[in-house]
This record gives sequence, structure tokens and C-alpha cells, in this order.
Amino acid sequence: MADMRIIIVGGGIAGLAVALRGSSRDIVVLEASQMNKEVGALISLQPNASKIATKLGLDKYLGGKGPTRDKAFRIYNTDGELQAEIPSTERFGADRLVYHRADLHDALKQAATAIDGLGRPVRIIPSSRVMSCDSESGLVMLENGEHYSGDVIVGADGIHSTMRTIITGPDVSSPKPTGISAYRLLLDMKDVEKSRAFTSIINPREPFTTMVVGYDKRVIMGPGNNASLYGIVALIPDEHMHEASRSDSWTSNGSMKKLLESFAAFPEWILEVFKASGSSPALYQLRDIDPLESWVHGRMILIGDAAHAMLPTQGQGASQSFEDAEALREFLNDIPTPHTQAQIRKSLHDVFEARHERASLIQAYSRQQARPGTDMNRKRVTLNPAEFQEYNCAYEGARVWQAQQSSLKPIHTT
Repeated sequence: MADMRIIIVGGGIAGLAVALRGSSRDIVVLEASQMNKEVGALISLQPNASKIATKLGLDKYLGGKGPTRDKAFRIYNTDGELQAEIPSTERFGADRLVYHRADLHDALKQAATAIDGLGRPVRIIPSSRVMSCDSESGLVMLENGEHYSGDVIVGADGIHSTMRTIITGPDVSSPKPTGISAYRLLLDMKDVEKSRAFTSIINPREPFTTMVVGYDKRVIMGPGNNASLYGIVALIPDEHMHEASRSDSWTSNGSMKKLLESFAAFPEWILEVFKASGSSPALYQLRDIDPLESWVHGRMILIGDAAHAMLPTQGQGASQSFEDAEALREFLNDIPTPHTQAQIRKSLHDVFEARHERASLIQAYSRQQARPGTDMNRKRVTLNPAEFQEYNCAYEGARVWQAQQSSLKPIHTT
């Protein structure tokens, strides 16, 4: 009785989230990097994703990684006045959890490779750069000449996906500049608390995500890792930048001096916490992709940023990868053993049909929130933020979502 051979191209959050073991699965993850260093940043799982993590049995590995349970999203003006608070209510059935990115990655890796998990452990092979894939035969070729053959090929290789070009061609789905760049800072909480001006307005240990909006810019920040760390993302239109940002890496170094120049109009209580980091910020250019017409070709399917890269304005990037993982598991579970290729291809198309409309709408709303009123928004979503929070976080999985579509309030676009 042959196991289903699953090859996952990409060993990041999306690839490891979908590396879900089963009693009749042989799973290999091919990762281009050496996997010896994850980015030092905070990352969130929204309630829609933390519910899925529980459903997939990942709490055993994620729970010990010190997540911060976020209570609400707060919006301040530059005078330090609270303008709005959107609570993370219990009606969604789960918390919004904030992790250090490396901790989340390590937990997913442990879940995939632990000896005591369901079925055989996943094989993760680093330094395996994929050069080509025949999506009809399932043959994956590496840069070093090695090749792997699979019944299912999962393209989880991020926004600059090689696998995506196999479906769309190299020009159709290239990441598009959004006109916004982001500085990232990750601070030790003890350093943040040295800033009297900042802590007189914001208690950094309180489990709230805070956004400060002003002068066509925004600063989003909050605690993580059991409030031992404080993450900051400062978003700025490219035309107001004082240095060039790169589009190919979100880990390239920026200049603290240039960051402070770009946000010079902001009050000292914000600038003071920037300076408290004591290190150079990371700087990258925000890009996303337009919704694809298909994520599936032959026995290959795209997931995560390879399928629907989106801006971080809703914090849904990683969460949508978890939704992909749950959908793929649900529909692959329908396939009997032994299986046929026709059954596999049907299941992959079922995943796409279950996920495409939802992920595309979240892409559109993330883009709209980043630069409202600009021509980068080909369609406008008319739900307000509270309604869209409900749309995002009340999600209960691919099958439930499909069943609910006939009764859900229409999502209007213009």
C-alpha cells in the first residue's frame, strides 16, 4: 500500500504549517537556505489561525513558546490620545497570539519532525534550491542536480516564488511595489521601559497592539515572548523616505538616522522608543501580488505568500498560511489509499475553490488599508474594520466556510 508522497518546496512558516503528518504520508520539505537563522521579529496568529493550530494538534508544540495573548487593538494620534479600541473578544473562540518568529518556526519544525507524532517524521532537507518542477509528472529538480518525485507538490517558497512562475510565467505574478516601506525594530522590554516619555503614554507590558497614525505614516507596536520583547513596525510612503529600501529582502539593514529623519514630525515620545533599540532597524520595501487566476497546475498547488502574498496591515499573512494548511489537510484526507492522480488533482482544485475568494478579498483589504484612496486599489472593499475583523477571525475552517457562504452577508466591492 503506497504512501502519498508530498514534496513541499519552502521550509518557512507556510511550508512547515502545511507539513502535516499522516499515517499514509511520506513528506519531504526542500528548503533553499541552511535554516540556521530565523528573522528576529514578532509574528501573530490571529484567532482564525490559532483555532486551526488547536484543531491540527499544534498546541502541544506552540504552547511552550511563550506567546503573548493580545487583548485589543488600540489606535492613538500623535498627541498620545486614544482614538479607538477594538477588543479581541472571546466570540471568535480563540486568542490572537504573538510569537517571536523564530519560536513559531521552531515549534512547527518540532511538530513536523518529532518521533512521537502521527505517522513518519517529515524529512527537512536544507540547502536544497529548486530550479524547476514538472507539475504534470511531479518531478522536482534541484540546483545540485538531485531530483525528487512526488504525488503532490506544494509550492511554499514565498513572495519571490520560483514555483509560482511555473503556473503564471515569470512576468504575470511578479511582486508589485506598493509605494510603502517598513522599518522593523525588536527591542528588549527593559530598554523600552527606560523611556519615560513613552511609558507615560503606553504601558509596553500590557498585551495590546498599538498603532499611532499621523502625517501619512503609521507606527504599529506591541509586546511578545511573554512581554520580554517589544516589536515595532514603522510604515512610511516611499516618496517620504530618506534612504532606498530593497524589495528582495526584509532583513536588510536600514539607518536609524534616516528613520528618525523620516519620522521627524512625530513627537519625542515616539522617537525616544525608536532610539531605545540601540541597533540598526531592518528596512524593506512592501510588495504584494495581485490575486492569481489559479494556484493549481497538474499535481502542484501554491500556498502562503507564493499563492496570495499580502501586506501586513491586517496581520493575516501567517494566519492565511495556516488556513491553507487546514484546507489542504481536509481535502487530501478525502483521498483513499491506494489513490489515483485524478483523485489528487480533484482535491487540489477543491482546496483552491475553498480558499481563493477569501484569500483574495483579504489581499484586497490589506492593500486598501495601506494606502486608501490611491490607484493601487483596483477594487474597494466596503466593509468597515469591525466587520472585516469578524470576517477574518470568525473563520472555522475550509469546509465550514464553504457551507456558510450562502448565508453570509455579501462582501461588496466596487
